Amino acid sequence: MANFAKPGGPRFSVDVYQNEFLPEGGREVNAIVTVTASGGGAPAGPGAPAAVVLMVDCSGSMDYPPTKMRNARDATAAAIDTLRDGTHFGVVDGTHVAREVYPGGGRLAVADATTRAQARQALRRLSAGGGTAIGTWLRLADRLLAGADVSIRHGILLTDGRNEHESAAELKDALDACAGRFTCDARGVGTDWEVKEVTGIASALLGTADIVADPARLTADFTRIMESTMGKEVADVALRVWTPVGTNIKFIKQVAPTVAELTDRRTEAGPRAGDYPTGSWGDESRDYHLCVEVPVAGLGQEMLAARVSLVAARPDRQVQNLGAQGLVRAVWTDDMAASTSLNSQVAHYTGQAELAQVIREGLDLRKAGDVDGATAKLGRAVQLAGVSGNADTAKLLAKVVDVVDAPTGTVRLKAKVAEADEMTLETRSTKTVRVKK
Repeated sequence: MANFAKPGGPRFSVDVYQNEFLPEGGREVNAIVTVTASGGGAPAGPGAPAAVVLMVDCSGSMDYPPTKMRNARDATAAAIDTLRDGTHFGVVDGTHVAREVYPGGGRLAVADATTRAQARQALRRLSAGGGTAIGTWLRLADRLLAGADVSIRHGILLTDGRNEHESAAELKDALDACAGRFTCDARGVGTDWEVKEVTGIASALLGTADIVADPARLTADFTRIMESTMGKEVADVALRVWTPVGTNIKFIKQVAPTVAELTDRRTEAGPRAGDYPTGSWGDESRDYHLCVEVPVAGLGQEMLAARVSLVAARPDRQVQNLGAQGLVRAVWTDDMAASTSLNSQVAHYTGQAELAQVIREGLDLRKAGDVDGATAKLGRAVQLAGVSGNADTAKLLAKVVDVVDAPTGTVRLKAKVAEADEMTLETRSTKTVRVKK
């Protein structure tokens, strides 16, 4: 383990959990890399200079029922009240176009008692009408955030419907343009929105996604999001993975607190090294699964399969090495017990990643009318949730299937499932539990 203390910020540490022993001819090395940031100001301290743009869906469907729009206004006001003084902020009204609600003029306000009161007054003018083109909201948020001289740039996006007034390609272009420029948490309110759209937005912009089926719960959710944002202290942190000649990174993914694929997000960082973005950090810990393919070596030989370190982009866009580092090793042995033993962390998170996958596949098959396929996949999900101790996911699964025998994954699809329950399971399918120490 190595760690690094950023002046005035959290101390980063890296721990590697693996079984380094490979059998003769073995080539695949798996490791869980735990990154922890601790000892900073979060959540009660001053945090880093930040800018936040709240994007509120104001399409016509937000008036059905009318309480939805009122709840959205109240939640946005509560989030603004949670801003610490000095934070740059703005509000965007999102329909088939994007419009600045507050402060206007292509700029952001600076939070204090006066600007918070002005923003709350401006929110009263929000009303429902028009379509939905989320890419335009994101592009306006990007322009506003780019003008702030801060290290943390974040968006909060709320929608209640499908992105029907722009093409999927237009939304993807907007996400590609915004990726790496700010992070964004996305929320779907009610049950008329598309789970894959909302989770795709959050994934592309390294944020969280969730469902708020009951609009009355928006205020509590927005407050939690903003509290988390105010706790971020280091922006643009990346895992830098160096591997020696002859090796190949098969995959790298975040596995806790949620499953998120990082393999295709690599940017080259010098000879044999690549950076994988992780977004902004406060006081928190995350786990990553790294799988490396190494060249065959003789019994008794050992090698460094990978070196994982942490870097962050400075305000001048230069890269700062955060010092924390972990080593992934490979040792070839004829000791069968050693080479066939599964590291408990690797085994746990392999199961958690499979759990997320089979839930998504099972729900897709259910929608397609494939009862047998959906039953098999969701039964496997029940089995995996039980083995890993993922009680929250097990409860969500029990709203979609009748569990006959959890250890064997024997289930029956429920004849009637509330749409909110199915969407909640799909949206939260990537949430994992940490391995029990």
